[in-house]
Order: sequence, then structure tokens, then C-alpha cells
Amino acid sequence: MKKLFALKTSPFLWCLILLSTINFLYASEKDLYDFLWLDPDKKVYVLQNKVYKKKRKTYADIGYIIGINNAYQDTTGGKFNIGHYLTEEWAIEASHSSYSNKDNDNYSNLNRINGSVPFVRRPKTHTSINAVWSPFYGKINTFNKILYFDWSFALGVGQLEFESNKDTVSNPSEADNYTTEKTTSIVTKTNFKIHATKNIHIGVEYGRNSYRATGPTINNVPGTTSWKAQSEVVFSVGFSF
Repeated sequence: MKKLFALKTSPFLWCLILLSTINFLYASEKDLYDFLWLDPDKKVYVLQNKVYKKKRKTYADIGYIIGINNAYQDTTGGKFNIGHYLTEEWAIEASHSSYSNKDNDNYSNLNRINGSVPFVRRPKTHTSINAVWSPFYGKINTFNKILYFDWSFALGVGQLEFESNKDTVSNPSEADNYTTEKTTSIVTKTNFKIHATKNIHIGVEYGRNSYRATGPTINNVPGTTSWKAQSEVVFSVGFSF
């Protein structure tokens, strides 16, 4: 009977053990907590002990980009960020990305089967300035080692430089030709950063650059202008000082 009880309860116990190894801290260092059981005139402040403070710190990141939503291109690239934390939660950041593109299997199969090329708009460079909000920090206890992390969100504005074949793609008698386009972008992204040492961190980021651009020209009639988006994942390593 004792063995049977141990077998039945062991998954529950393992879940409790796993959950107990993760410690998330969501409060700001100056957050005010309202305890109803205290005297109404009393105020309680909870101070979280942070090992890696960000206020007045400058950071620089270099990352590897993987584009994830271009139907006919395999897009990779490099990204450089430099930022400065004005407070513990808010930073201003400048970012620059450079891209490399290659026709993927979808492009090749369409060309091979139909003898035609698709409409392609591929990124070349992107420069932006962003406001970064970092409300979440915490630590993960694993294998007798504590890993500290920050989770941030950013909103910004930038300039995207593309090249596209919108002027020639609908004309089979004309050679496919790419021309350069520039447009303003709205940047939204989230970043999860783990502190390897006091000054070195490793991060993974998901970003989405929204912009307005014109579709392909058909029968000498320009395409309509609409909102579009470019999404990417960035793996980075950085230094703070």
C-alpha cells in the first residue's frame, strides 16, 4: 500500500520540486503593496534585491538575424544595438541591421514549374531608435546555479531600405530587375536576456517592423500602398558597463 501511494504521488511531487526551482520577481524596487489586514494609514514597500542593476548602465549587443516571414527568400543578417538605461526600467536604444538574402525553394520551384518569378521585396538595411521598457526580472535556479534574467519590450521608429522587383515582375518580356526602396518603419520587439556574468549577457529577441509600401506594377498601373510587416528572430551576445 505504501509503494502504491508513493507511485501515485510522485508526479505531483516532481512538479512541486520543478516549480520551486524557478523564482520570478515582477515588482519594481519602489512598488507599493496594499495589505488589507494592516491599518489603512500604514504603507508597506517591498524592496527586491537585484544582483544586476541597470540604472545608468550602457549596453551594446551584436546579434545574428533570422528572417521568418519572407515567402520567397531566406533572409539572414547581423544586428548591432547600443543603449543606455535612464532608470531601472527605461532605456533609450539605437539599432542597426544589415541583411543578406537568397532565393529559397519556393522561389526556385515556382520558376522551374511555371517559368515565372514571384514578386519579391527583400530587406537590405534597417536603422531605428527605440524606447525600451524592462519591467520583468528574475532568476532561475537550476543544477545548483542561479541564472538571472531581464525581459523587456520596445517601441521605436526607423528607416527600412529594401529592394524589390515590383516594376518588372509582371512583364515577362523584361528582365527581372530590383530597385531600391526606402520607407519609415514602426518597430515593436521583445527581448529575453540572461546574465552570464556581471558585464556579459546572452539574449534572444523577436522583432516586427511594420511599414507602408506599394505593390507590384501591373499593366503600367502602380500597385496599391498598404501596411506590411517584416518579422525576425535575433540571437545576441552583449556587454554592459
